[in-house]
Amino acid sequence: MALFNQKTDLFDGRPKDVLHVAPEPCFKPIFHQKLGSGYITANLNDDHVMVKMDITNIQYPDASFDVILCSHVLEHVPDDRKAMREFWRVLKPTGWAILLVPIMAKVTFEDPSIVDPQARLIAFGQEDHVRVYGRDFPDRLREAGFTVQTTTVTDLVPNPEAAIRMG
Repeated sequence: MALFNQKTDLFDGRPKDVLHVAPEPCFKPIFHQKLGSGYITANLNDDHVMVKMDITNIQYPDASFDVILCSHVLEHVPDDRKAMREFWRVLKPTGWAILLVPIMAKVTFEDPSIVDPQARLIAFGQEDHVRVYGRDFPDRLREAGFTVQTTTVTDLVPNPEAAIRMG
């Protein structure tokens, strides 16, 4: 919540159309209460959302959302660049997005020929990941059209012990 309260206008009281992809259960009730009817949850493989959605083919028109939230999803998506372009397409010109991925390498590594879950675990760190993102992740977002501002945990919580405690 620190990121949303300190670095965004998400809870400033003005109405917003918010797309939350693969919403975290701890955030859903808070966001729904604070954001109201403009808050939409979406997922491809989870029935506990409002909309079933493939983020590489978003069913909403251009410039539909003020805010897009997507945490730890893109590393599961075979065509992440298409998903990023779709996020850019449905984001309003004055909108913003928080797109989080685990950065585990210097340069992004992906190999679509690796399909076996055990091989993916070895290559990407998790059975259902299709890549390991590197520090070039912002470049992928820029290629999709985004202006990127990188935020790290130390930008929000300068105390290392507090950062560890908060996960």
